[in-house]
Amino acid sequence: QVQLVESGGGLVQTGGSLRLSCAASGLTFSRYTMGWFRQALGKEREFVVAVGVSGTSRATADSVKGRFTISRDNAKNTVYLQMNSLKPGDTAVYYCAAGGWGTTPAKYDYWGQGTQVTVSS
Repeated sequence: QVQLVESGGGLVQTGGSLRLSCAASGLTFSRYTMGWFRQALGKEREFVVAVGVSGTSRATADSVKGRFTISRDNAKNTVYLQMNSLKPGDTAVYYCAAGGWGTTPAKYDYWGQGTQVTVSS
């Protein structure tokens, strides 16, 4: 049974930072692209960042470029999302996903339950 468990969300002020973690189990982690998506209230789920199997290939949404960084530790079956210079527009539920390379939800096979990030102004 595949499980992706996110942690690290919370409430932060504008300009602050948060680091999300996603621990994976039940799959061969090193064979999967890992991505982060987010969904704000009333909006569709949108791509944030992704990292390829080796950790060298990355894709980043324009809205977070220069502020968010994804990394992975294949020895720990964990992917991270470092979020800096947070803005109220970053408020959303953040989801970790495992799948093939891509920036659309359809490319990903497994999803976590999500963690809430709220940025106050």
